[in-house]
Amino acid sequence: MAQRILVVDDTPANVKLLGDLLRAKGYEVTTAANGEQALESIARRPPDLVLLDIMMPGISGYEVCRKIRENPATALLPVVLATSLDPNQERVKGIEAGADDFLPKPVNQAELFARVKSLLRIKNLQDERLARLKSFFSPQLAEAIAVGKGDDVLKTHRREITVEFFDLRGFTAFTDSAEPEEVMELLRAYHAALGKLVLEHEGTLERFAGDAVMVFFNDPVPIERPAEHAVKTALAMMEAFEPIRAHWKKRSAFDLGLGCGIAQGYATLGAIGFEGRWDYAAIGNVTNLAARLCGEAKAGQILADRKTMAVLDGTFNFEPVGELTLKGFSHPVPGFLLKS
Repeated sequence: MAQRILVVDDTPANVKLLGDLLRAKGYEVTTAANGEQALESIARRPPDLVLLDIMMPGISGYEVCRKIRENPATALLPVVLATSLDPNQERVKGIEAGADDFLPKPVNQAELFARVKSLLRIKNLQDERLARLKSFFSPQLAEAIAVGKGDDVLKTHRREITVEFFDLRGFTAFTDSAEPEEVMELLRAYHAALGKLVLEHEGTLERFAGDAVMVFFNDPVPIERPAEHAVKTALAMMEAFEPIRAHWKKRSAFDLGLGCGIAQGYATLGAIGFEGRWDYAAIGNVTNLAARLCGEAKAGQILADRKTMAVLDGTFNFEPVGELTLKGFSHPVPGFLLKS
């Protein structure tokens, strides 16, 4: 797939010239006539590189560059500033704004291609590094690490979060009879479905432990109404698990099911582990409560604690299930069944 370059200039002749040159080299080119259009284009579909004029009506190239850097989603996007002004003076301003490189006007073709090729090579390396980070951390945490903010995010801190646990019903009996390859096939399908939904609903996947999965919301990146995100994830996962259940029911006669527990409360969060192997974890009573509620949930059920129910009362329907005696809790805990 061709790499995309956004050319931003208020002079149509410059846009056409740069666009024609870059297309001739095999790049896909999009254009913008001013800073406002450029930011809208980037928000709609981020390019691989921005070739940005400095002097434009409205928002200058410097301001566009600053806004690109302020947005975590585009903080690493390569930006080349093009100017016909004094390069020495503009270079300092450009560096302060966050530009990666500079091109004097009129643009020299060889220099243009060399700078574009060099920055796109660096971006490819950054993308590969980010992809590797995302295989170990949530996308939000991986992006914070990639842009140099990981130390702040990884520091131990307390925050109110919503935690949910998922666990398969009938999994132990299934593993006793199924071949190891079949167990892995089931887990791959289950994890793939859940992982997709966690990303869609801005959750943080804390860990996979076989069929048990813990997810939390509102950290490392705060979100509005984390309990609602958690419930929507759980409802979507129940729906997504149905074809998986039906497949294995037909194939092996085992009737697998999925249970879920949700709780809201404060936890201590941050990096745990050792040099070379770090995990991001949530520790606190709220995680234990979500796990115990999950243990009480029958196949197809989502059980929530009182805080989650109270926060979402009126948005979702809950039915009291009475006082639950949960392991690790000295007093019975009221549970609430989410009615879909």
